[in-house]
Amino acid sequence: MKNLIYDVVVVGGGPSGTVAAIAAARHGAKTLLVEQSGFLGGALTRYGTGPQMTYHAGKTQVVRGIPDEIVERMKALGYSPGHMDDFVGYASSVTPFDTEGLKYVLEQMALEAGVTLLYHTLYTGCHVQDKKITCITLHAKNGAFSVEAKVVIDCTGDADVATHAGVPSVFGRESDNLAQPMTMNVKVSGVDRDKLIDFVSAHRDDMLPTIPFDRLREIPRTGIQGAYSLVKRAKERGEFSVDRDMVLCFETNNVGEFIVNMSRITKKMATDPFELTEAEVEGRRQGREIVAFLQKYIPGFESCKVVMTGPYVGIRESRKINGVYKLTAEDLLENTMFNDAIAMGGYPIDIHSPDGAATKHRFLSPGSWYSVPYRCLVSHEIDNLIVSGRCISATHEACAAVRVTPVVMAISQGAGTAAALCAEAGVSVQDVDITELKKQLAQDGAFLDEYKGTLFA
Repeated sequence: MKNLIYDVVVVGGGPSGTVAAIAAARHGAKTLLVEQSGFLGGALTRYGTGPQMTYHAGKTQVVRGIPDEIVERMKALGYSPGHMDDFVGYASSVTPFDTEGLKYVLEQMALEAGVTLLYHTLYTGCHVQDKKITCITLHAKNGAFSVEAKVVIDCTGDADVATHAGVPSVFGRESDNLAQPMTMNVKVSGVDRDKLIDFVSAHRDDMLPTIPFDRLREIPRTGIQGAYSLVKRAKERGEFSVDRDMVLCFETNNVGEFIVNMSRITKKMATDPFELTEAEVEGRRQGREIVAFLQKYIPGFESCKVVMTGPYVGIRESRKINGVYKLTAEDLLENTMFNDAIAMGGYPIDIHSPDGAATKHRFLSPGSWYSVPYRCLVSHEIDNLIVSGRCISATHEACAAVRVTPVVMAISQGAGTAAALCAEAGVSVQDVDITELKKQLAQDGAFLDEYKGTLFA
């Protein structure tokens, strides 16, 4: 195989990796994007996740730039109705989308930017010398090969490159290394949405109280979060064994089609292939049980049909690097505005308990947002590695907020832009010109306005 040398190599073609690659290529870097599947999108296409939550903090759109370009492109092609109020009452907004449409849009935007795509290729390791990754090793059907890069961006979700390069990390919760549970999403069609809206509206005391009940018919898509008493009843009757205390379903871009986000696979390590396999099997088992429960107990779902599971089990958390700075829950809740902020976010701390059915929430002050510093993406150990996505340097609690796709895409626009600047200037990733980086991000449409509102006690 010919000698492969790039300015920037991005490992992992999920939302983070795709946006990072687009940003790097748009800034003139010769960029390679390596993905083990045959398509882009990661959590949004491989995990069956949806909708995207959230581009907003109150009424302020805090995620813009490339992530919002993706949404606008999907809207123009009929693959998304765009941003709308959160019909399950949890976040400031949600953005439903069509999975196949997103695959196409991400691919086209990457190609238009000049990114070289490399599908069906496994990242297997890297070589390090003098605090630099000299090359990464890959494996495909025709064997193993290596690629050199001035800067490598780890968007594997599990900090695989960083781990192989010797960057320390923490798995899951700091106290016991248990991670948030995995979920096998199930997509169903044939749901009577009007009947579901009537049910949710008529049982307000059994739903999440922040659901906009009086406006459910005005919002283009719908869903349900609650029905606690019915889940409890089914468990008492021995009809529901899943470690979950509520119903959570979201309508997709296609009216009457819903993503069911209810399964809970706890105490499994996403980095252990045997445990990950067990999680896949258990997720599909739970999925069948959940659909049977919905058909019997939730009005509107009586005649629903399974469209697909996953296709891969969804992973919320695994390794998180120990970077130059570690983002904390206090940073988010206190709306800390960092000097090296490269992204903003408005999603709350949303911890699906590693122990069981409960979900722990810590909400921001209404309408407020937080910042994510560039220092969370780089380490002390490696001078040409940037880490982006859910595996950035953050505590268990902070990760529970910044792991969602709009926020990680905003972070990754910063990662890709920084990589291009470092490759061009020939400097380490720790020494990127932050002023120039923020200037470029602002010119490219990213939102970096500081939150200056009043905090509520």
